[in-house]
Amino acid sequence: MTLVNEHYLKLKAGYLFPEIGRRVQAFAAANPQAKILRLGIGDVTRPLPPAVVKAMHRAVEEMGRVETFRGYGPEQGYRFLIDQIVQHDYQVRGVSLDPDEVFVSDGAKCDCGNIQEIFAVENTVALADPVYPVYLDTNVMAGRTGPADDQGRYGRIHYMPCTEGNRFLPDLPKGKVDLIYLCFPNNPTGAVAEREHLQVWVEYARKERAILLYDSAYEAFITQGHIPHSIYEIPGAKECAVEFRSFSKTAGFTGTRCAYTVVPKTVFAHTTDGKPVSLNQLWNRRQTTKFNGVSYPVQAAAAAVYSEEGKPQVRAIIDYYMENARIICDTLSPAGFTVYGGVNAPYVWLKAPRGMSSWDFFDLLLTQAHVVGTPGSGFGPSGEGFFRLSAFGHRDHTEEAVARIRNAASP
Repeated sequence: MTLVNEHYLKLKAGYLFPEIGRRVQAFAAANPQAKILRLGIGDVTRPLPPAVVKAMHRAVEEMGRVETFRGYGPEQGYRFLIDQIVQHDYQVRGVSLDPDEVFVSDGAKCDCGNIQEIFAVENTVALADPVYPVYLDTNVMAGRTGPADDQGRYGRIHYMPCTEGNRFLPDLPKGKVDLIYLCFPNNPTGAVAEREHLQVWVEYARKERAILLYDSAYEAFITQGHIPHSIYEIPGAKECAVEFRSFSKTAGFTGTRCAYTVVPKTVFAHTTDGKPVSLNQLWNRRQTTKFNGVSYPVQAAAAAVYSEEGKPQVRAIIDYYMENARIICDTLSPAGFTVYGGVNAPYVWLKAPRGMSSWDFFDLLLTQAHVVGTPGSGFGPSGEGFFRLSAFGHRDHTEEAVARIRNAASP
């Protein structure tokens, strides 16, 4: 008899976004005349920058010639891309990295989910609440949690509530934890952490010999100059933090797939008898065993993001989305809605009016305004009563959607 991994059965009814899709599909089938506007899933709408497209075309042509064809590439990524990452994303901010501390991958979501494989199942995990579902669900699948209670909280997980009271910034865990997931700029709340806040986390992790798993996929959307873009801008972070980055939202790579993870050689976990083990070596072994690398044309396209032609084109895309975020905030706030985020992040965290639950507000917007957002409760119990709006839509759709929200659901 073949047995299943029963930890999968502990997962709640369904992953958040498929459940949204199910409800939207059912409404659309029953109301085929409705024009549905989507400000929910954080998928981008702007096309790839011209410099990226040009580089990809050139790389594909190379793959069609015997003399320039490439087969398997290095699992960690081509040096031509890694060198650009080190120079433009880190050296300019005073952070020194060796090339073999950067691992190119097919997505930050994949890396955030896969990183838990190199840690023992006995480790305790701390998560901000609300949180990007991948951090939690992959640890449930791995068997690192107990079952969920009626509020959706899993046993053995340390939840760090992020509320209006603490400006959506998690407080330090009260108990001992080993793995700590942080995300800034935050998905879903749009909150950012200042240098002093991150320094507290780094000092805590070093003292407790814990590991910070730092998702920085939205760092390019930071507009305020005093906000750190990398955890490694904080002294001591290279001893206790792994950082995840992505080209998906900044350069339109959601359907092209390219990201990277930084694992400094100075970050160690330990065996049960206290022997230090390099996470860099473990992650390298994991990748070389289970991953064959990102395709050459995609990496060539990603390298073009850093070119003199590509940088202003990428900046224009980011500015476009941030203008959408401004429109959302400037339309809904005067109408009486309470909104957060949208300044250093492409997400707006909206408080559901009149004490409505997150899913009730979702259904109201879908049926009355024909607008789709993301219920905050899908990101965790502390997200109840909130709603995430994405700034990644088309400009005219964004303007029309927030006007509909204002007219249909103003407090």
